[in-house]
Amino acid sequence: MSRVRLTYKSAYHHIISRGIKGEDIFPDRKAKDFFLSALKEKSEKLKVRIFAYCIMDNHYHLVLQNTSNRLSSFVKQLNGQYGMYYRKREGGKGYVFQGRYKSTLIQEDNYLIMAIVYVLLNPVRARIVEEPMGYQWSSIHEYFSYADSTIVDNGFVEGLLKSRGEFAKLLEEWRNKDIEVKRTRMGAVLGDRDFVKKAKKEFDRRKVKGESKRRRKEDYIFEPTDEVIKGFEKKKGVKVKDININRYNGKRLRAELLVLLKDRAGLKYTEILKYPLFCSLKYSSLGNLYKRARKKMEENTQ
Repeated sequence: MSRVRLTYKSAYHHIISRGIKGEDIFPDRKAKDFFLSALKEKSEKLKVRIFAYCIMDNHYHLVLQNTSNRLSSFVKQLNGQYGMYYRKREGGKGYVFQGRYKSTLIQEDNYLIMAIVYVLLNPVRARIVEEPMGYQWSSIHEYFSYADSTIVDNGFVEGLLKSRGEFAKLLEEWRNKDIEVKRTRMGAVLGDRDFVKKAKKEFDRRKVKGESKRRRKEDYIFEPTDEVIKGFEKKKGVKVKDININRYNGKRLRAELLVLLKDRAGLKYTEILKYPLFCSLKYSSLGNLYKRARKKMEENTQ
């Protein structure tokens, strides 16, 4: 029997899936373009947030968030769709990808940054290019582009990286480094000891006696934006239109709503900026605002 994946709703992961027997299953531009199209389609359909990708000739890397708790279905459908395309194009029979995909659970903040940079440096470590910016088939060109990417949540990543200059420093710093992944009885983990304990606790919640084995509807899809806003207004006892952002409490409420619109409604920053409460903010500031607010909200619930 296959071991259950160590994951839970909203968990971060580094995913690797390789071609069968090391076969070059992404041999040219057309194949890689098809994979990116499938990645966009499946991530939108199954509500999985993509932060970074890198497509090599015989495998791919993804850094993502298991937003909808459907990680396994996402990878299965992504690989299945590409596998059908590849077999139709190249002929032959059987599997296209080698066994089960590899999954590493990632801690937030510095560890998540580390995983993203590591993935983007893959072509350099493979000696395909001397500089990571010289590789076309990764998401490296989609950050600090001042526009929403169609595949990756570049706004969130930019908030983590802080600036183009800091991004360049990290790429240089990690050029010849490897990441230290912890091997646990539950699977691979990139994080500290406290995170490993926390991850196990989150994972074990699914085994609580009496818990339904059927996932709830909200585990599959984001919630309608109107419902998220109404729920926020009811909980806080204030209408969004009445929030005074010139006061500390108003700014705090705005930051909390930002997190809810991002995590529960699945909105992009460009979509959030269309709401009057957020229109005075700059696109480039939303990543850091989201990160700080989410961390504070998590601390308040512990």
